Amino acid sequence: MKKPNDGGVVTVKKYANRRLYNTETSSYITLEHLAAMTREGREFRVVDAKTDDDITHNVLTQIIMEEEGRGQTMLPVSFLRQLIAMYGDSMQAMVPGYLEASMDSFRRNQTQFKTAVEGAFAHSPFAEIAKRNFAMFEAATSAFKPEGKTSTKPPAPASSKDEEIASLKAELAALRDKVDALGTPGAR
Repeated sequence: MKKPNDGGVVTVKKYANRRLYNTETSSYITLEHLAAMTREGREFRVVDAKTDDDITHNVLTQIIMEEEGRGQTMLPVSFLRQLIAMYGDSMQAMVPGYLEASMDSFRRNQTQFKTAVEGAFAHSPFAEIAKRNFAMFEAATSAFKPEGKTSTKPPAPASSKDEEIASLKAELAALRDKVDALGTPGAR
């Protein structure tokens, strides 16, 4: 993750009226501001203004809930169910470390994955499809990029979007079938 710009941790106070106060800039901010700070790699700590309790975890969870509620969901229902099922399980203490290590590994391998996908389809009729799929992949993972940058590729014209969506859905279904077949013993 990108290091904070000034090396310090910004303290944000949350008041009973749910307002957030950035002590670094002496101004009120929103959850969107905190999401942007996260994407920029800025470290911050949110504290309850009355009790001084650290509530950073709760606020970050609230940001995720708002992002998920905007229609661009990143967390599949099956993942959420599995995560909820882990609460109270004997393995619960291991889950945070595992998820953190998995995300770190994912981010490290993202560039290698991009190169491999582009190389695999460079001289085939699937090259354009692979580029579109990777653009979708990048958009889905933009929340995990410290710079918060998204793909610079312009959107497809509105007239072809329905065709493109249908094509991508078909491709996704075919890929799911292939993944399911790989997971089935004796299917290789």
